[in-house]
Amino acid sequence: MNARLSRSLRVAALLAATLAAGCAMVGPDYRRPDMALPGAFTPGSDSATAAVSGAWWRLYGDETLNELVASALARNADLQLAAARIEETDANLREIDAAFLPQLDLAGAASRSRVTTRGATPLPPGTAPVRNNVRITAQTAFELDFWGRLRRAVEAARATALGTRYARDVVTLSLAGLTAQAYFSLRSLDAQIAVTRESLASRAETLEVVRNRAAGGIASDLEVSQTEVAHADASALLKELHRQRHLVEHQLSTLTGRLDLTLPADDLMRLPIPPLPPPGLPSALLERRPDIAQAEQQMIAANAAIGVARAAMLPSISLTGSYGAESRALAMLLENGSRIWSLGFGLSLPIFDWGRLSARADAAEARERQSLANYQRAIESAFREVADALTNIQQTTASEKDVQVRATAARNALRLARLRYEAGYSGYLEVLDAQRTANEAALAVVRNRQTRLSASVDLMKALGGGWTKE
Repeated sequence: MNARLSRSLRVAALLAATLAAGCAMVGPDYRRPDMALPGAFTPGSDSATAAVSGAWWRLYGDETLNELVASALARNADLQLAAARIEETDANLREIDAAFLPQLDLAGAASRSRVTTRGATPLPPGTAPVRNNVRITAQTAFELDFWGRLRRAVEAARATALGTRYARDVVTLSLAGLTAQAYFSLRSLDAQIAVTRESLASRAETLEVVRNRAAGGIASDLEVSQTEVAHADASALLKELHRQRHLVEHQLSTLTGRLDLTLPADDLMRLPIPPLPPPGLPSALLERRPDIAQAEQQMIAANAAIGVARAAMLPSISLTGSYGAESRALAMLLENGSRIWSLGFGLSLPIFDWGRLSARADAAEARERQSLANYQRAIESAFREVADALTNIQQTTASEKDVQVRATAARNALRLARLRYEAGYSGYLEVLDAQRTANEAALAVVRNRQTRLSASVDLMKALGGGWTKE
């Protein structure tokens, strides 16, 4: 490359960099919208003020749950899909970033041709009719980002790439929550099966007593039939609970990617309740939620897309260049006289397109307003979910003592009803009613604990996976 061409290329590159750096980008710059939210969540608990890490499921102290969540995060198909989307958006971002640099292409051509010797214009003396031509060039093209179209495109691509990372975090948080909820449901069904099995054994014993009394003429056939109905009800309920347990176990196997998963029965009541956040939890914690962060990145991308659409309505300026050699023989390709080069400048300006580019800009602005509405909806939904989870935890905590008292009283009432029936002071209907009440009360204790555990999971999810101490 000769010095003259080298100087020309350096001047062109410097001019391009100066123009690109000194030009303002078209389109609006992003500003986070103001959202009117309370400063803090007023419901709270004085029981704990410690921070909770992102691995919140470990707070329940259950190794089986820890293993299930670990399997879900490692093997679940939804999470693998989210990871693949991250790789796709990263590749798209690298492609758009590359547009800032000149593209260099190497082109080569070789040809052999013959011209007529009997044409109107005779060939110069000594010129052969058969000719060879060999050409090799390095070509480049570079678009000047005069209006910031490329910079806005990169801004949108970066926001999209970051949004896919938050989307993966959304899947991770939801997946861990679904696994924990399903596990607690499974343990609740284990406890309900134990209660129902105990009730079934009690009713089978009572059925035997009533049949013996009927054989002795003390009890009536009506009481026998009533006892058989109660026994059949408990037996049918036990089978239904087993069916539900199998379905939940199948759900866990799908979530964890372990299709042969089987879990032995365990006790729900031994699982601890994680600490509640301190009173006056700041609502700014909602910014940690990955779905809100994802919604904001979508809004940033939509905002940048407006600049891309508006820049398409303005002139496009580009520089082109080539450098190489051309000769009639391959051996002469490197000689000084075979050098060829060119520099070019291009300008393209849309004049009349029947409003097509203007319509694209309007559509980009409409998509930006849609993303703003989605962002607002995400924040409002998040605030409601946190408030609902806090309320559910408070109410189930407050009602736990009541359901325990009810269960104790129901068991005592059942014992007294049996004594009265055996002593002949009351009919068997009183025993049936006491059995039904005792069974319902025992199941209510289990279900209240499950609801309380589930509400704690909802709170972890609503706060983006734990919280930090303020």
